[in-house]
Amino acid sequence: MLGNARDEDRLENGLAHGEGHDNDNENREKEKEMSVEQMFEGRQVPSWRNQLTMRAFGVSFVLSVLFSFIVMKLNLTTGIIPSLNVSAGLLGFFFVKTWTKLLEKSGLLRQPFTRQENTVIQTCVVASSGIGFSGGFGSYLFGLSERVAQQSGDNGGFKNPSLGWIIGFLFVVSFLGLFSVVPLRKIMIIDFKLTYPSGTATAHLINSFHTPQGAKLAKKQVKTLGKFFSFSFLWGLFQWFFTAGDGCGFGSFPTFGLKAFDSRFYFDFSTTYVGVGMICPYIINISVLVGGILSWGVMWPLIAKREGDWYPAGLSSSNMHGLQGYKVFIAISMILGDGLYNFIKVLAKTLIGLFYQFRGRQALPIANQHSPNTSETLSYDDQRRTQLFLRDRIPTWFSIAGYVTIASISTIVLPHIFHELKWYYILIIYIFAPTLAFCNAYGAGLTDWSLASTYGKLAIFTIGAWAGQNGGVLAGLIACGVMMNIVSTASDLMQDFKTGYLTLASPRSMFVSQVIGTAMGCIISPCVFWLFYNAFPDLGLPGSQYPAPFATVYRNMAILGVQGFSALPRNCLLLCYVFFGAAILINLTKDMLGKKWGSFVPLPMAMAIPFYLGSYFAIDMCVGSLILFVWQKINREKADAFSAAVASGLICGDGIWTLPSSILALVGVQPPICMKFLSRGTNVRVDNFLNS
Repeated sequence: MLGNARDEDRLENGLAHGEGHDNDNENREKEKEMSVEQMFEGRQVPSWRNQLTMRAFGVSFVLSVLFSFIVMKLNLTTGIIPSLNVSAGLLGFFFVKTWTKLLEKSGLLRQPFTRQENTVIQTCVVASSGIGFSGGFGSYLFGLSERVAQQSGDNGGFKNPSLGWIIGFLFVVSFLGLFSVVPLRKIMIIDFKLTYPSGTATAHLINSFHTPQGAKLAKKQVKTLGKFFSFSFLWGLFQWFFTAGDGCGFGSFPTFGLKAFDSRFYFDFSTTYVGVGMICPYIINISVLVGGILSWGVMWPLIAKREGDWYPAGLSSSNMHGLQGYKVFIAISMILGDGLYNFIKVLAKTLIGLFYQFRGRQALPIANQHSPNTSETLSYDDQRRTQLFLRDRIPTWFSIAGYVTIASISTIVLPHIFHELKWYYILIIYIFAPTLAFCNAYGAGLTDWSLASTYGKLAIFTIGAWAGQNGGVLAGLIACGVMMNIVSTASDLMQDFKTGYLTLASPRSMFVSQVIGTAMGCIISPCVFWLFYNAFPDLGLPGSQYPAPFATVYRNMAILGVQGFSALPRNCLLLCYVFFGAAILINLTKDMLGKKWGSFVPLPMAMAIPFYLGSYFAIDMCVGSLILFVWQKINREKADAFSAAVASGLICGDGIWTLPSSILALVGVQPPICMKFLSRGTNVRVDNFLNS
């Protein structure tokens, strides 16, 4: 998932105060003098059971459905998923706050809305929608299907999606990561004082909502989000009327001419990716655009001229032994190079940090860098947070028993769902998984970077090579799913523990909320995917509305793990070596230049995405970046305060439009108009044909 906590950091610092009243200024000065927990000192912290309310889970369910549609759409189009924490926290606050105000006016309010309950909603929604990513609906899981297998041109078997086995698979693999790291929560949060930047930013955001000034700002942000949600939804509805056939509508508008359109350079009027561009850092958007120009503007036209020499002439555009093979495998080489570099980098930081930690030296980025001995100089906030964090313990025996029980059930059940995945493959994964989950959770605390997909790719190659030609492709993909779910949920839970620590939410309520959110996701995400799968018959095909690019990428990684380099077209291996090395070199250069100059170096992972898809979404994202840049130049405070709300509204509105559009497709309602763009010569020929 690409994204960062930039917007959360800006919102948490309250940069959008613009009321202009003297009383407000005085209140702000008082708030600045007081620490966070001193501001909340007079408010009672509810018990962990009272933090888990029915209204919280009701709101969580509604938001989970909304965000599952958004994540699924992003998964099946480009695979770029920004951080949606601001949206989840903001909407959760708005819904419950509105509900409690209505009850308060009617005299029926029994329990006030607290920041702890807000944290429970945030945790539940993120856990639920996160299954849309770790469930592999746009990557390994859809890569099992016959549709993707035919595109990849292999005979490694397939298993078409079915709602029953998908839900069963997710239920037996999605909870293991939660139990694997629970015993380490005190070590990670209190002893090591890992920062977990996204968890920290989310906590400050929630804390700010529950102050008087923060509540006023949140109300304005929700209003802004609602406006752009409505605009985005109605724009999606308007566009639908002009999409009666393939290549119809605003999404096929040749913005820079027909020649550029053929090379996937055009603006497709997607409010989703304009919003994504406003949330993602500038360098990600620029990296995607650079990758698109390098591939579709330079490399693919040059390789296409070698047709008949490097690869047979006359092959279909989706044949992996033709130009498509170069697109997919060169993209894979860059992704693997970037993943390997960051894996080694994070692992090295983890090992060095642990070494110094156990040697008693301070080598970790901690929350209070100015305190050389935090055990003796704990602030009021830290004392209060530590006291409450340690009060509600989760027994170690419970975690171990839970892990062993679920692992045992999973080891028995999975081979019955996937005959290619032997029980001893699963057992080996579960033996090593807790160590890898710890490494991922620890690395995320240091760098805010979860390497779940990298660990998944490691499982693809190891299990795929072990299984060999006898079902190795499917075994590798499923092993990838098992590993990704474990390490992803482990780092997510630790982020939530950090958020709970900073908002005084109990570890028990965080764990229960994560479990309930994961259970919701195991049902909601498959249902949303099933709706897409049945509503759009061309889902997963190149050039379609939902090409699911990473499904093809993951499938071909599995093929590569089983067949070796024999699966590659001519000279493709040499190009893969070059781009694999280039990805490592670019990352190394970026780190050596330091934060100031390194921020201008593109990211190889982001550059690789348009190699397969084209640059159309990169242009959308750059338009979003341009809007944000101009807005910040005109009024930085207002832009910092409301840009996340605007972006979230654009993403949510277009994302939720997929629900009615899918239902219309399922019941056979077709758009009435086809708006196509033709060259002058083609138009003359069409007119002559129609007149004759």
